[in-house]
Amino acid sequence: MASIANIKKSLISQLENNGANVDHFIGLVEDYVWFCEQEKEMQKDIKERGQFFKTLSSSGNPIIKENPSVKNAKMYNDQKLRILKQLGLEAKNVVDDPDDKL
Repeated sequence: MASIANIKKSLISQLENNGANVDHFIGLVEDYVWFCEQEKEMQKDIKERGQFFKTLSSSGNPIIKENPSVKNAKMYNDQKLRILKQLGLEAKNVVDDPDDKL
């Protein structure tokens, strides 16, 4: 998986290639990076605790609850997709970067 720093660099490069590297769009890239970091934290929590986890209810009885990180990860991913759409960046219009290594 690509590092967040490489993703940020790639997004800014694509904006530059499209002549759209203005402050507003750079700010959206920063937001995208923040959502990436949050999503990674949610994924880490899901791996550690699972989709469901055991806890105690307010009355002290053991219960199984859905991990809120599942919902949050989806929310962060949805927001990332909205940002890409607002930036006009889609897979079909990505300019190949010769410095990008797979």
